[in-house]
Amino acid sequence: MLKTNAGRFFEDYSIGDVIHHAVPRTVSGGERALYHALYPARHALYSSDEFARASGLPESPIDDLAAFHVVFGKSVPDISLNAVANLGYGEGRWLKPVYAGDTLRSRSEVIGLKQNSNGKTGVVYVRTSGLNQRDEVVMEFVRWVMVRKRDVDAPAPETVVPELKNVLEISDLIIPEGLDFSNYDTMLSGEPHRWSDYAIGETIDHVDGVTIEEAEHMMATRLWQNTAKVHFDATHRDDGQRLIYGGHIISMARALSFNGLANAQMIFGLNGGAHANPCFSGDTVRAWSEVLDKADTDAPGVGAIRLRLVAYKGDAAFETKGENGKYLPQVLLDLDYWALMPK
Repeated sequence: MLKTNAGRFFEDYSIGDVIHHAVPRTVSGGERALYHALYPARHALYSSDEFARASGLPESPIDDLAAFHVVFGKSVPDISLNAVANLGYGEGRWLKPVYAGDTLRSRSEVIGLKQNSNGKTGVVYVRTSGLNQRDEVVMEFVRWVMVRKRDVDAPAPETVVPELKNVLEISDLIIPEGLDFSNYDTMLSGEPHRWSDYAIGETIDHVDGVTIEEAEHMMATRLWQNTAKVHFDATHRDDGQRLIYGGHIISMARALSFNGLANAQMIFGLNGGAHANPCFSGDTVRAWSEVLDKADTDAPGVGAIRLRLVAYKGDAAFETKGENGKYLPQVLLDLDYWALMPK
């Protein structure tokens, strides 16, 4: 009797399927330490309990993206084990901070299916939720992933592509209870630039670069228990290379954005994102940001800023697409998100 799991293929999904993912995971201060070891992450709210308490929180939360990776990683064995690539994200919301000691689990609902014209693969759209030990939803996001078919002759499902918001309104998002930047200390945070110092349309070159190493990206993918074969098995791709987990690039670019956006403390909304081109070990990742919008909030001393974060290799600063409308080959990531900053 076969007991191993080869993972789901495209024809195994149906609209409306709700998948409860194994295995729940209790996070600890170890997650923070490893996250900060893997990336040059330095945002003060996620580094210091005392800074977090001065900002109205009970303690320093787990980094928002670290929590995202845990929730995402739970979904991989059921959603993207046989993926060719994770294509994009939308409608992401961080609903509650995650603290050391919380236990996270994930569930996903299939909300879209579209077979590709080659008949060998298809795109699966899912809405994934992360829940804590109190059954509270701490985050949710939509992602779409290209998955191989087991049988190329299997009939194509009816095409369903979900309608997603291009941009989340501030009213769609949740600011952590108690967050208060009235007494925010820019000396401790690392930069003096506040919400009012940024102008819509402004671009910021984050200057620094990090060369991706096999050891770090493999450790990161294992840390998040991401089992997608393209990240581990060098025989799974024709070129014999292991694809870098897209979340690794997101976290690297976010960490690099500290230089120029040190006070963009919390990500609380994800409008959209695309992994424009694959990244491999040896690539040097750099990043730049564009200020897309700003909004006031009801939280004391807190403003919201909408940012476009672009990660690239080579010489693609402030460029993303060519004359044909397609991403330049140097562009790795194009991410649109909302963050919280002190006014």
